[in-house]
Amino acid sequence: MARRLWRLCNLLMAAFFGLAAAVQVVYLVPAALTLLVSINPSITDNGVWRSLCDLHSAGCIVGIIALACSLFAYAQGNILHEEEGRELFGLVIITIWMSLCRSSAKSPLGGVRLIAAIVVALFPFVSWLYIYVNKEMRASWPTHCKTVI
Repeated sequence: MARRLWRLCNLLMAAFFGLAAAVQVVYLVPAALTLLVSINPSITDNGVWRSLCDLHSAGCIVGIIALACSLFAYAQGNILHEEEGRELFGLVIITIWMSLCRSSAKSPLGGVRLIAAIVVALFPFVSWLYIYVNKEMRASWPTHCKTVI
Protein backbone atom coordinates (compact mmCIF):
# COMPACT_ATOMS: atom_id res chain seq x y z
CA MET A 1 0.00 0.00 0.00
CA ALA A 2 2.77 2.46 0.96
CA ARG A 3 4.67 1.67 -2.24
CA ARG A 4 1.58 2.37 -4.34
CA LEU A 5 0.94 5.65 -2.54
CA TRP A 6 4.59 6.64 -3.04
CA ARG A 7 4.38 5.86 -6.75
CA LEU A 8 1.08 7.75 -7.05
CA CYS A 9 2.59 10.77 -5.28
CA ASN A 10 5.51 10.67 -7.71
CA LEU A 11 3.12 10.49 -10.64
CA LEU A 12 1.19 13.52 -9.30
CA MET A 13 4.41 15.46 -8.79
CA ALA A 14 5.67 14.49 -12.25
CA ALA A 15 2.41 15.89 -13.66
CA PHE A 16 2.79 19.09 -11.60
CA PHE A 17 6.42 19.56 -12.58
CA GLY A 18 5.59 18.77 -16.21
CA LEU A 19 2.81 21.37 -16.31
CA ALA A 20 5.01 23.90 -14.54
CA ALA A 21 7.86 23.19 -17.00
CA ALA A 22 5.67 24.61 -19.77
CA VAL A 23 6.08 27.99 -18.03
CA GLN A 24 9.41 27.67 -16.19
CA VAL A 25 12.19 25.45 -17.54
CA VAL A 26 13.54 24.88 -14.02
CA TYR A 27 10.77 22.29 -13.51
CA LEU A 28 11.87 20.11 -16.44
CA VAL A 29 14.61 18.23 -14.55
CA PRO A 30 12.44 17.37 -11.52
CA ALA A 31 9.62 16.35 -13.89
CA ALA A 32 11.90 13.83 -15.58
CA LEU A 33 13.51 12.61 -12.35
CA THR A 34 10.15 12.22 -10.62
CA LEU A 35 8.60 10.42 -13.58
CA LEU A 36 11.50 7.96 -13.46
CA VAL A 37 10.86 7.38 -9.74
CA SER A 38 7.15 6.77 -10.38
CA ILE A 39 8.06 4.16 -13.00
CA ASN A 40 10.95 2.56 -11.09
CA PRO A 41 11.41 3.69 -7.45
CA SER A 42 14.80 1.96 -7.19
CA ILE A 43 16.22 4.43 -9.77
CA THR A 44 17.10 6.65 -6.81
CA ASP A 45 20.07 4.33 -6.17
CA ASN A 46 21.49 5.20 -9.59
CA GLY A 47 24.55 7.48 -9.49
CA VAL A 48 23.48 9.58 -12.48
CA TRP A 49 20.00 10.08 -11.02
CA ARG A 50 21.47 11.09 -7.65
CA SER A 51 23.99 13.47 -9.24
CA LEU A 52 21.30 15.22 -11.30
CA CYS A 53 19.08 15.42 -8.21
CA ASP A 54 21.87 16.89 -6.07
CA LEU A 55 22.96 19.38 -8.71
CA HIS A 56 19.43 20.59 -9.38
CA SER A 57 18.63 20.79 -5.66
CA ALA A 58 21.77 22.88 -5.07
CA GLY A 59 20.72 25.26 -7.85
CA CYS A 60 17.25 25.50 -6.34
CA ILE A 61 18.70 26.34 -2.92
CA VAL A 62 20.73 29.18 -4.49
CA GLY A 63 17.52 30.38 -6.18
CA ILE A 64 15.60 30.16 -2.90
CA ILE A 65 18.18 32.33 -1.16
CA ALA A 66 18.19 34.90 -3.98
CA LEU A 67 14.38 35.09 -4.16
CA ALA A 68 14.04 35.26 -0.36
CA CYS A 69 16.47 38.19 -0.25
CA SER A 70 14.56 39.93 -3.05
CA LEU A 71 11.23 39.37 -1.31
CA PHE A 72 12.61 40.57 2.00
CA ALA A 73 13.83 43.77 0.37
CA TYR A 74 10.92 44.54 -1.97
CA ALA A 75 7.75 42.60 -1.03
CA GLN A 76 4.83 44.87 -0.30
CA GLY A 77 2.22 42.43 0.94
CA ASN A 78 1.28 38.79 0.69
CA ILE A 79 4.21 37.02 -0.95
CA LEU A 80 1.81 34.88 -2.98
CA HIS A 81 0.77 38.10 -4.72
CA GLU A 82 4.36 38.57 -5.86
CA GLU A 83 5.76 36.66 -8.82
CA GLU A 84 8.97 36.03 -6.88
CA GLY A 85 6.95 34.60 -3.98
CA ARG A 86 5.27 32.03 -6.19
CA GLU A 87 8.63 31.16 -7.78
CA LEU A 88 10.13 30.81 -4.30
CA PHE A 89 7.44 28.33 -3.27
CA GLY A 90 8.03 26.37 -6.49
CA LEU A 91 11.74 26.06 -5.74
CA VAL A 92 10.97 25.01 -2.16
CA ILE A 93 8.59 22.32 -3.46
CA ILE A 94 11.27 21.04 -5.85
CA THR A 95 13.88 20.92 -3.08
CA ILE A 96 11.59 19.13 -0.63
CA TRP A 97 10.42 16.63 -3.23
CA MET A 98 13.90 15.85 -4.50
CA SER A 99 15.00 15.34 -0.88
CA LEU A 100 12.12 12.91 -0.27
CA CYS A 101 12.96 11.03 -3.46
CA ARG A 102 16.66 10.89 -2.64
CA SER A 103 16.04 9.61 0.88
CA SER A 104 13.68 6.92 -0.43
CA ALA A 105 16.70 5.02 -1.77
CA LYS A 106 17.95 4.34 1.76
CA SER A 107 14.69 3.07 3.18
CA PRO A 108 11.14 2.79 1.87
CA LEU A 109 8.89 5.70 2.67
CA GLY A 110 6.40 5.06 5.41
CA GLY A 111 4.81 6.76 8.38
CA VAL A 112 5.68 10.43 8.74
CA ARG A 113 7.70 10.62 5.51
CA LEU A 114 4.85 9.11 3.49
CA ILE A 115 2.38 11.56 5.03
CA ALA A 116 4.81 14.39 4.22
CA ALA A 117 5.00 13.11 0.63
CA ILE A 118 1.21 13.07 0.32
CA VAL A 119 0.93 16.61 1.73
CA VAL A 120 3.68 17.93 -0.56
CA ALA A 121 2.14 16.16 -3.58
CA LEU A 122 -1.27 17.73 -2.93
CA PHE A 123 0.03 21.20 -2.00
CA PRO A 124 0.72 22.48 -5.56
CA PHE A 125 -2.73 21.49 -6.79
CA VAL A 126 -4.50 22.98 -3.75
CA SER A 127 -2.41 26.15 -4.15
CA TRP A 128 -3.26 26.43 -7.84
CA LEU A 129 -6.95 26.02 -6.98
CA TYR A 130 -6.73 28.70 -4.26
CA ILE A 131 -4.94 31.14 -6.54
CA TYR A 132 -7.33 30.47 -9.40
CA VAL A 133 -10.53 31.01 -7.39
CA ASN A 134 -9.25 33.98 -5.35
CA LYS A 135 -10.62 37.00 -7.26
CA GLU A 136 -8.44 39.48 -5.38
CA MET A 137 -5.31 37.58 -6.34
CA ARG A 138 -6.43 37.21 -9.97
CA ALA A 139 -7.05 40.95 -10.18
CA SER A 140 -3.42 41.66 -9.32
CA TRP A 141 -2.06 39.30 -11.98
CA PRO A 142 -0.04 40.70 -14.87
CA THR A 143 -1.82 40.56 -18.22
CA HIS A 144 0.14 37.54 -19.48
CA CYS A 145 -1.06 35.49 -16.48
CA LYS A 146 -4.75 36.25 -16.99
CA THR A 147 -4.86 34.27 -20.24
CA VAL A 148 -3.46 31.08 -18.65
CA ILE A 149 -5.87 28.19 -17.94
